[in-house]
Amino acid sequence: MTFRERILEYIESKDMTNLKALLVDAEEMEILHAYHDLSPDDQVIVFRLLAKDRALAVFEDLDTDEQQTLLKSFTAEKTIEFVNEMAPDDRVRLLDEMPAGVAKKLIDSLSPEERKVTNVLMGYEDETAGRIMTTEFITLRRDMTVNQALDKVSAQADEKETVYTLFVTDKAKKLEGVLTLKGLLIARGVSGITVGGTDGNTLISDIMSKNAISVSTDTDQEEVANIMKELDLLAIPVVDKEGRIVGIVTIDDAVDILEEETTEDIFDHAGFADTAGSETSRSELLVNGALWKIWRVRVPVLLITLLFGFVTGAIIDDFETRLGTISMVAIFIPLIMGMGGDVGTQSATVFARGVVLGHIQMKNFFKHFLKEVWVGASIGIVLGAVTGLAAAWWQGEPMLGLAVGLALAVTMAVAAMLGFFVPFVLIKFNLDQAAGSAPIITSIKDIAGLLIYFLAVSMFMGQIL
Repeated sequence: MTFRERILEYIESKDMTNLKALLVDAEEMEILHAYHDLSPDDQVIVFRLLAKDRALAVFEDLDTDEQQTLLKSFTAEKTIEFVNEMAPDDRVRLLDEMPAGVAKKLIDSLSPEERKVTNVLMGYEDETAGRIMTTEFITLRRDMTVNQALDKVSAQADEKETVYTLFVTDKAKKLEGVLTLKGLLIARGVSGITVGGTDGNTLISDIMSKNAISVSTDTDQEEVANIMKELDLLAIPVVDKEGRIVGIVTIDDAVDILEEETTEDIFDHAGFADTAGSETSRSELLVNGALWKIWRVRVPVLLITLLFGFVTGAIIDDFETRLGTISMVAIFIPLIMGMGGDVGTQSATVFARGVVLGHIQMKNFFKHFLKEVWVGASIGIVLGAVTGLAAAWWQGEPMLGLAVGLALAVTMAVAAMLGFFVPFVLIKFNLDQAAGSAPIITSIKDIAGLLIYFLAVSMFMGQIL
């Protein structure tokens, strides 16, 4: 039984004692993975059974949308307590996503010290190092000994966001150097490891790196993340115009930034810079939204395709009498419509993935579009030839084989065209392509495929029309 299944079993049986014991023994990442797969009500139950420190750690790792959803289940006092105890950078990220009025009330409710830190961070420009940095870091002095430095790290470790990278400053807080906790421990001679005879009385100035890489408060956040990625840094100091260290950006923030910026760049290169946020909102609505909201998105498209279905039926009805005279013609209708549908689905998937990965750029859309039509047509020609020969041999009617082969080739080319063109148009008109592409592609392809096939039969067999 998986961890998530055990949680659900305890919730269903209302066995909160065992559920709490299960959560106490679990790893934070294990809880997070299970949390995302629970219903909102079950998420609240799990969260309220977590110990305070564990709950705060889990809360800070949630997306801002998930954080806001969870906060709605809190009392006002609980919300204030949680926001007050969050890391400053995580708190600012959450407040940025909240309505201005709500954010202001929460800021006003913070302790004087946390309110000051929050206001400082929110005073920096959006998407800069100053806005995303945390002020919870450890600084050392160059004239400290290794023992003194380790004592300070030990005393402040619980209050700071990271202790793996340590920064050396002078009395004016100007950045002078950097060293790692590992380097500090090695200098102390942990587990029998010694370097150059150093010991606990060695000065920090003797083991620190004087070439500390730093960024300024107005450095673009993407540039900060890229520097950290290229140099494999766990944290990078942020300095003001006078060179004083005012904060640090940690690796977890850098990873989040790179993901966000990559997504924005992909949509921007694809010509959909303004749709990234709306696509995320639509996805959230279709997965977690209320039933009536999901209906509002999906039902109108299905009603349109229902209308197309009647049109398809009318076409078949119009040809039904004449089809009865040569029943062999009807045998290949499902084949042509089915193969066309498969190609349309393939093309729509290629388009969606190409947009997401940045391989399809809107300024060159018609180049990609024409190539996909050619791909569909070329596949259709080959498969149409094979299918036409098989149909002619099977039914003993060469002209029928020719009609089937030609209809299949043209239908597959049309389906490939629709697979690219329909989602492109839906996105351009800011409509939900996830809910609308497949039904519309299928409906138009069915109508076009039938007309193409019947016209081909008419042309080569002289029996229809």
